[in-house]
Amino acid sequence: MDIRSVETDTDYHTALEEIKRLMTAAPDSPDGERLDVLVTLVEAYETKLYPLDLTDPKA
Repeated sequence: MDIRSVETDTDYHTALEEIKRLMTAAPDSPDGERLDVLVTLVEAYETKLYPLDLTDPKA
């Protein structure tokens, strides 16, 4: 499984395209495992770039 970290906008869009391709993969297959890893990497990238501010504005 050749997967790289998602560190740039290009990496991000490449990973999203691969995720789209793998959406119908069986969960316990090599493609299903690849999908899980890519989703985790994309989520980490999105969290880093777009952190959610969950503080209560009334506090």
